[in-house]
Amino acid sequence: MTSASSLRERSESEAGRLPPLLARAEHLAGTVLLGDHGRRRAGLGDDFWQYRPVQMGDSKRMIDHRRSARGDQQFVREREWQIAQSVMLWVDQGASMRFSSGKELPDKVERARLLGLATAILLVRGGERVGLSGTTLPPRRGNNQVYRLAESLTQDQPEDYSPPEHRSMIPHARAVFISDFLGEMDEVRLALTKAADRGVRGVILQVLDPSEEMFPFQGRTIFQSIGGTLVHETLKAGELRTRYQDRLAERKEELAQLCRVTGWHLGLHHTGDSAQSALLWLYRALDGGTR
Repeated sequence: MTSASSLRERSESEAGRLPPLLARAEHLAGTVLLGDHGRRRAGLGDDFWQYRPVQMGDSKRMIDHRRSARGDQQFVREREWQIAQSVMLWVDQGASMRFSSGKELPDKVERARLLGLATAILLVRGGERVGLSGTTLPPRRGNNQVYRLAESLTQDQPEDYSPPEHRSMIPHARAVFISDFLGEMDEVRLALTKAADRGVRGVILQVLDPSEEMFPFQGRTIFQSIGGTLVHETLKAGELRTRYQDRLAERKEELAQLCRVTGWHLGLHHTGDSAQSALLWLYRALDGGTR
């Protein structure tokens, strides 16, 4: 049984990590100026969208007499469609994401959490419902949901590669998956296939450390997974570079093909690049504006 003092220490440790993540995500979201998220369609709502000429079948009650009085044509005042959509978020918190090749670079998971939470903040501000894929945190709106998301996004997973969560995908929702996607592809394929079967469309963002692209290793090198389950020693690391980069290119092409088949968007982000540009891409890709 866990002692009260041990539980308190763990709680304080988790609470200590939460405010910095939330503060950084709020700051990052604040640097991106965007309009409303993907809701520019006529329908039920309170906000004015546009005037259009009267069409056959329109009720007389729909006519805006003040606008129509300016000329000889009658106009209808249309309102914006305001049914909030649900967005399901999955951020890989497996051990492989806790890698950084230098002190000047963030861990992959740190960047992934930042981008995931900042995206959620922007969506919630736009009136959307955001939740975690799976059953732990269903989509909701409001600041309290942002706090719940921030808390959930500080929980490391012990396994080297954490598979994407695909349970309880809401039909016709949107989804955001953020990971290095260096683990088994079967789970990724299963998740996107199940999502596509439910009409879910979304965005995949692959987050890599720059060294995972360049493979700058030479001579005797010991490669060990963060979780410690995989170890490989070589005396000539430089000779592995071409084969490694070919395998990485194959993985990227697998992801690209999977996204083409399921109708998802695929992006690539390096932890040495701007988090702001990645956030802007994520937000626009959710609206279907980026391929």
